[in-house]
Amino acid sequence: MEEAAKGKIPFFVLDRPNPMGGEIVEGPMLDPDKTSFVAYFPIPVRYGLTIGELAQFFNSENHIGADLHVIPMRNWHRNYFFESTGIKWVPPSPALRTTKGSILYPGIEILQASGVSVGRGTQTPFEEFGAPWIDGEAVAAALDERHLPGLRFESKSFIPIGGPHSGERCSGVSVRVTDRFVVRSMRLGLEIAEILQRLYPKDFDTDKLVGLLGNAGTVQQIKDGVPPEKIVASWSDALASFDQVRRKYYLYK
Repeated sequence: MEEAAKGKIPFFVLDRPNPMGGEIVEGPMLDPDKTSFVAYFPIPVRYGLTIGELAQFFNSENHIGADLHVIPMRNWHRNYFFESTGIKWVPPSPALRTTKGSILYPGIEILQASGVSVGRGTQTPFEEFGAPWIDGEAVAAALDERHLPGLRFESKSFIPIGGPHSGERCSGVSVRVTDRFVVRSMRLGLEIAEILQRLYPKDFDTDKLVGLLGNAGTVQQIKDGVPPEKIVASWSDALASFDQVRRKYYLYK
């Protein structure tokens, strides 16, 4: 879109559903100094916009000035998860094979840089996590004790084909979604990080969470042992401000 703006070329976006719906926002805001190819602009990890709405947001808030044209969808509503559309699931990325994986992705993916497999190359990537040094039964039990809404946990052994520990047998946890509407994936990621840091401080590299989480303050809170619910609460003011801005770019109710 930036290059189109430079060349004065009209830029068209054929809009499509956000697999996670368009109502919920969660996670910390991206630190301005952490922008990269995979983290373009300071927004939260889960931003609750379609690609067309996001294009409008970027074009205006980042002052791109492109001649942007968004072709909207018909009959899509903000409370729709992908299954509500009746459309066949086509993976938006080779690793996002299932709709459940897309729901869990924001919180599970951040673990990868810290030495944890997220199931890449298996049939259920982002629906499981593990490492050779993890006791899957202990971690699953610890997570179940948290009573996280819409989630259940079971120990699982798997061999990832890609990412950390590729080709190695990993002991880990399978994440089962029982109610997608109440799942908060970023809270899940914090809970997992807290448990792994506490149980395996020599193996779990908390500092490297910042690469995908994009917020140094949140990583420091995890290192300092701040309870996950308090970390989530610390995001509320920034998320409220972002929510007010993003609403200007809504194309759907």
